[in-house]
Amino acid sequence: MKPSIRQMAGVAALAVLLGACSATHEPATAPVAAVQPPSNQAMKALSAEVFTYAYPLVLMDVTRELMSLRTPPNTFSHKRTFPDASFTEVVTPNADTLYSSAWLDLSKEPVVLSVPDTRGRYYLMPLMDAWTNVFASPGKRTTGTQRGNFVITGPGWEGPLPKGMKQIKSPTAMVWLIGRTQANGKKDFPAVHRLQDQYRLTPLSAWQMGVRAAPEKPAPRSPTLDTQSPPVEQVAAMDAQAFFSRFASLLPANPPAAADAAMVEKMRRMGLEPGVPFKTTVLEPSTARAVQEGATAALQAISEMSRKGSADAGNGWVMHRDLGNYGVNYGRRAVTAMVGLGANLPEDAIYASTRTDAAGKALQGSTSYVLHFAKDQLPPARAFWSLSLYNQRQAFVENPIGRYAIGSRDHLRYNRDGSLDIYIQHERPERGRVANWLPAPPDALNMTLRAYWPEQALLDGTWMPPPVERAN
Repeated sequence: MKPSIRQMAGVAALAVLLGACSATHEPATAPVAAVQPPSNQAMKALSAEVFTYAYPLVLMDVTRELMSLRTPPNTFSHKRTFPDASFTEVVTPNADTLYSSAWLDLSKEPVVLSVPDTRGRYYLMPLMDAWTNVFASPGKRTTGTQRGNFVITGPGWEGPLPKGMKQIKSPTAMVWLIGRTQANGKKDFPAVHRLQDQYRLTPLSAWQMGVRAAPEKPAPRSPTLDTQSPPVEQVAAMDAQAFFSRFASLLPANPPAAADAAMVEKMRRMGLEPGVPFKTTVLEPSTARAVQEGATAALQAISEMSRKGSADAGNGWVMHRDLGNYGVNYGRRAVTAMVGLGANLPEDAIYASTRTDAAGKALQGSTSYVLHFAKDQLPPARAFWSLSLYNQRQAFVENPIGRYAIGSRDHLRYNRDGSLDIYIQHERPERGRVANWLPAPPDALNMTLRAYWPEQALLDGTWMPPPVERAN
């Protein structure tokens, strides 16, 4: 039995590789490599670089396969409530929006996305291609809140469009639509549900025949499909042959971007062809080992980088302003896919997270904290902002008032000078502070500040969150 990528003997993590993959452009031709096979050391390096490049596409496909067992392609799946402390399917969930997601298959024909008039309510329908780049984001920020129909077309599609319909061109046949609609607490759910029920996806041929909804059949279930393990674990369990073969099978319908020409050449030098299974069994044993070792090293590097974190925004907060569209930054794209598949464009939402207080000490619920926003320093968001709290497992914390997030949608008590204090602690505060209380566990905690439709001050780094101060 071949060892899995994760099971291979330890190889030094290629942290440098992730940086090299992200910004270099090599010549698109390599005459010598075309004639002379690469050495084992060169093959190992090629394997590592191509793995890093391919990782998001393979992870997307495994995720799609699992989710399609419950919801057919081109069909919305709606979340009707906020997650609570019992929810563990996704790490770091939000209690701000209700999700309406769908996997689109554009390989046969375009799909029409229909949205109702939300009457000013904030919503967004980001469309993510198979490489995890957000290529369009219909919603209040970009298209307003009036009723609309958008026809989403796949690569190379040509044909007449219904009159008055806007075309959105997808670079890949696989698309993940991760819609979000603002919900202002549980009492607001019925209003959001009515909007969700009006979000529709219709194959273009059905639309042209006057049919406004054409349900798809659920995807056939493979008898070998693992329905229990998370997608990240399933990809890690693949050996190099399985990983690169799956990658090759996805390329014809989900072609590389023009900017990926240098990486496409590296794939060719490695012997990887679109639509053709990649077989390490036909290689020399030493070459096959080099391919496996390269893939192992790349996975280790992605994992290590995901644990380190980056993008320090100051005051103990970490913030990323470069997600959702990665260009040739393949390392950043792979790390983001591993820890947060489905990241938004910064123009739609920016998240800041912290695990430490103003003194750099780890946050603990046994200590009382206060997050103080000066009157003119509230989070600059055109839609709304929220602060969510999580335990060590990145899940919500059970608490007596069922509050998992607090922010601009809540009935907060502001100070006389217009400033705002958020109280973070395990024990219930005095009565006058309960309105601004974010309950914490008795032990370790961390927090995420979300700004939806952020203003320029957040996008350019002019504004940063204040430090979390100890109150006792």
